[in-house]
Amino acid sequence: MNDTVQTIKLKGKKITLVGTAHVSQASVVEVEEVIRKEKPDCVCVELDATRYKTLTQSNVWKNLDITKVLKERKGFLLLANIVLASFQRRLGLNVGVKPGEEMLKAIEVAKDLNIPCEFCDREVQVTLRRAWAKSSFWGKNKMLAALLASVFTKEKLTEEEMEKLKEKSLMHNMMEELANYLPSVKEVLIDERDRYLATKIFNTKGKNLVAIVGAGHLEGIIQNLKRLEKGEQANDIADIDVIPPKKTITKLIPWVVTVLVLGLIAAGVVLGGAEKGFNMAWTWFASNTIFTSLGAALALAHPLAILLAAVAAPFTSLIPVVGAGMVGGLVQYYIMRPKVRDFESLYSDLNTFKGFYKNRVLKIFWVFFLSGLGSMVGTWVGISLITSLLGAA
Repeated sequence: MNDTVQTIKLKGKKITLVGTAHVSQASVVEVEEVIRKEKPDCVCVELDATRYKTLTQSNVWKNLDITKVLKERKGFLLLANIVLASFQRRLGLNVGVKPGEEMLKAIEVAKDLNIPCEFCDREVQVTLRRAWAKSSFWGKNKMLAALLASVFTKEKLTEEEMEKLKEKSLMHNMMEELANYLPSVKEVLIDERDRYLATKIFNTKGKNLVAIVGAGHLEGIIQNLKRLEKGEQANDIADIDVIPPKKTITKLIPWVVTVLVLGLIAAGVVLGGAEKGFNMAWTWFASNTIFTSLGAALALAHPLAILLAAVAAPFTSLIPVVGAGMVGGLVQYYIMRPKVRDFESLYSDLNTFKGFYKNRVLKIFWVFFLSGLGSMVGTWVGISLITSLLGAA
């Protein structure tokens, strides 16, 4: 055993933690060796039910209800999940390992030895939505930039470099960089999950446990386990297993925009007559329409999707119940429905500009995202323009 295998003894319980790199062949081998040697009462794995389903069921994407995802405003979250999975998968292909293979190996060996398994990670959708909700406006922009950069990066790691990802010093430096770049995201992806994983492992029945976790979580999990044993930390994770409700101000902002725009146009009518009011209204419509159509066009959306998203934008910006992005995405879906091959090539298509635009599944979410982004830009530009018109002589 080496630094990636840590044993911690609590009152009446022995826990062997195996830190892995999620795309490492050596980790796959090490996981099997440890489980067969320890023959634990239970094997805990850093997986949630959704991710396990994705790893084991090849048809999971084929059964995806895209219209439901868009209507529930989960398009960006799903796209982010696909991007992250694709990035890990691409790194793994360089060394012949699928992401999560060490977790699947742990489950396979446990079944072979008739040992129960426990999923100990938080649902991925909860994690992503908490990270998004806790991020500031600039933090959200940084997240978007990082995600888009990972789509088209040509970075390749050798097997030796993969193994270095498990070194404590390297992991510590990476965590510090993440904390400095995106502190709220680091809190959700690392700190909260350290606590979540530790609590789930701590509460797992059995006197001898083996837990398979990412190497980056080892130190945090051990610290949380010790605090749990001493009673210094609540043995409850309900507070970090929910999606934070939107703040009142966040809910009100879209309606503030509505009141502001209508108020400005009304003021234009009062101060400058019907002609000025008409010019301000036309400027508002033009701004929303132009920027939304530009966003949809950048996604190479179907012409009808561009047209309908653009026409809807001035109204969806004033009545924020349905977004222009949702309109564009749904129209794109109904006109250019994904085929089986689009689902089958989802991850590989995500790695190239051509594939990103060619794949019908990705195209829908790309239209959804860029149309919505264009509408948002058009809204703020429109407010600026009609404000300047109101002040003009």
